[in-house]
Amino acid sequence: MLFLELFGYLLLILVAAEIFVNALEHLGEKLNISEGVTGSLFAAVGTAMPETLVPVLAIFAGTGNAAVNQEIGVGAILGAPLMLSTLTLFLMSVAVLKRRGLRGHFTPEKTGLKRDLDFFLMAFVLAFVAMFVPHGEGWVRGAMAFGMVTIYFVYVMLTLRASAGLVDEGHATEAGSPMMLSRLGAPQNLFFIVVQLVLGLALLVTGAKGFIHGVEAAAPIIGISALLLSLLIIPIATELPEKVNSILWIRKRKDTLAFGNITGAMVFQGTLLPAIGISLTPWAPQKEVLLGVVITLVAAFWLRWAALNGGLRVWHLLVNGALYVTYLTAVLI
Repeated sequence: MLFLELFGYLLLILVAAEIFVNALEHLGEKLNISEGVTGSLFAAVGTAMPETLVPVLAIFAGTGNAAVNQEIGVGAILGAPLMLSTLTLFLMSVAVLKRRGLRGHFTPEKTGLKRDLDFFLMAFVLAFVAMFVPHGEGWVRGAMAFGMVTIYFVYVMLTLRASAGLVDEGHATEAGSPMMLSRLGAPQNLFFIVVQLVLGLALLVTGAKGFIHGVEAAAPIIGISALLLSLLIIPIATELPEKVNSILWIRKRKDTLAFGNITGAMVFQGTLLPAIGISLTPWAPQKEVLLGVVITLVAAFWLRWAALNGGLRVWHLLVNGALYVTYLTAVLI
């Protein structure tokens, strides 16, 4: 029954994310912004919302066990960038392997991709360093957390500033499907786009809250800690909508949207959420956590190097998949 309940909350999360992302695409088209902004900001934040809500709700309003709340929070915060930079990119390459071949090229808009990865690496290195700052040094941790929030704010400003030029170059956002509420007879205007956004967000909160309690109950049954379960299971479950969107976009050769959806989420989840973790949890260098952060940084540096040195090829992302397998092997065996 427990696992059926978890599956039910997962389905709710998937449906809610689809509703939310569909509204975001139409908002991007309505506002006449670039694919880069829609992918790296709107779609990235939207599809990252389930994964974002799990640690936030766990830390602020989770179970009655504070230690479990913190483990779920830290695991979910760091597990998302790990999965995005490794498994998600790997699956995206597998989706086009037959069509493009091992040496086939990916063609995302390079300035946006570089900006995403630069800001992510800047923030995640800071999150790594923060693990070695004693919890008693509150002002140091507070300053680091504030710095990470500032990094995201600057990133958003620069991404928005680049939008107009990209639209002029033909990279304007176009929604891939009709708005869901319009299929039910609602007019396709800004008001109903916002209504659909709010509906999706409300369903996401409900699904994430239920998932937290399910993880707490499932951890002792499976025989692993809530921390490890959160590092491995929650990101895969709650990031599934994002993974599907990127796969669909990459198969349609919308490489900028596909990569922006992933790297934009990495920036979002590599800045704001670690800032919360640094401030409100022990944020200590435990084996599973430390190794996950190191693997994530290696995967992101590899992606950046490949993109700026001859261009991304399909086989490059297979390396990211190998890094995820390396992590699994190290923590489970």
